[in-house]
Amino acid sequence: MNILIFGPNGSGKGTQGAIVQKKYGVPHIETGVIFRQNISKKTPLGEKAKTFIDRGELVPDDITIPMILNRLKEDDCKKGWLLDGFPRNLAQAEALWAALQKENIKLDFVIEIDLDRETAKKRIMGRRLCKMDNNHPNNIFIDAIKPHEHDGNIICSVCGCEDLSARDDDQDASAIDKRHGIYYDTKTGTLAGVNYFKERTKVIIVDGSTGVKEVAEELMKKLI
Repeated sequence: MNILIFGPNGSGKGTQGAIVQKKYGVPHIETGVIFRQNISKKTPLGEKAKTFIDRGELVPDDITIPMILNRLKEDDCKKGWLLDGFPRNLAQAEALWAALQKENIKLDFVIEIDLDRETAKKRIMGRRLCKMDNNHPNNIFIDAIKPHEHDGNIICSVCGCEDLSARDDDQDASAIDKRHGIYYDTKTGTLAGVNYFKERTKVIIVDGSTGVKEVAEELMKKLI
């Protein structure tokens, strides 16, 4: 089963991707990892990508897409894959679709985790890290994982640690708005790309406003 997954920052896309990966036994492929692997191995594509990254520029699609296709052809992808982090806009969606068609690689499903922009922003800014374990889920805006209060302090919802902190980038409202501006753009941005796929393959839309368990249950019911 070959799948693309989309969702704004704050939608729980990574969590749901991990659930899909485990359920279907397919690799969860992230474009950032592909870049790092190609650069560390000094592949021809990696060397080309590095010149753009070193200049702080975006890597062109004619380098990115061949990297992705090479990864999708590896042995662990024979039973399927879950691609995350690409495409990010309409032009990339069009280019990826054309490349998949040329290589006779079928795209079975596109997953869209639907979440309104304001809720997504709150979820990002509400994240709190536990000093004992950063993987402990804590978010001041999500009731199911909201940190507890004790003597005026907020404490970890899992272990009770009183030392919770927020990542600096999670509190950068302008940076969040910039990323979300690209994602929620229905003319040329990420959602424009999602809409492009809706005309070409099966797109599964799940409500990202509910809890992790509820989103996963809805997704698994539709992903058949």
